[in-house]
Amino acid sequence: MIINDVHRGISKNRKRKRLGRGPGSGQGKTAGRGHKGQGSRAGSSNHPTFQGGAMPLVRRIPKRGFNNRWALQIAVVNLGQIDAAYEAGEEVTLESLAAKNLARGRFDELKVLGDGQLSKKLKISAHRFSKSAIEKIQQAGAEMVVLPGRTPVKEKVAQKRAASEQGAKKAAKK
Repeated sequence: MIINDVHRGISKNRKRKRLGRGPGSGQGKTAGRGHKGQGSRAGSSNHPTFQGGAMPLVRRIPKRGFNNRWALQIAVVNLGQIDAAYEAGEEVTLESLAAKNLARGRFDELKVLGDGQLSKKLKISAHRFSKSAIEKIQQAGAEMVVLPGRTPVKEKVAQKRAASEQGAKKAAKK
């Protein structure tokens, strides 16, 4: 093979196919739509899961359980992993856990679990701690920092309403 044959015949910006422009174009007459039928008509479209009138696969497969699209994504880290990755006196934060590949990917909250032993005094910041993790952290003399979670929408709306009412009261006093 010759190296310049690799890209021969490949055009980076291919021209669009001009349909229905005479028999010489190769796409004349029916313009690639065939004769008669649903796809030959203007404005025709069918559902992506349509299978020619057969019961679609999407509807044939049994549905089980419930998937909550608004559920929080919770990343978990064990005390044994933290103990192995950090030196005594270090601070365990979300950023440092991500840097050491202990809390990977996207997540809403971080939970520390009590699997393994903690033998160092560390300052551990997380959203949640399991009961066994709390006990082991206290035994090791380490410090826990509970990070605030996401504010629920109801609370945000209430705060906004309270702020607007206070603004209205101030305007009424003037």
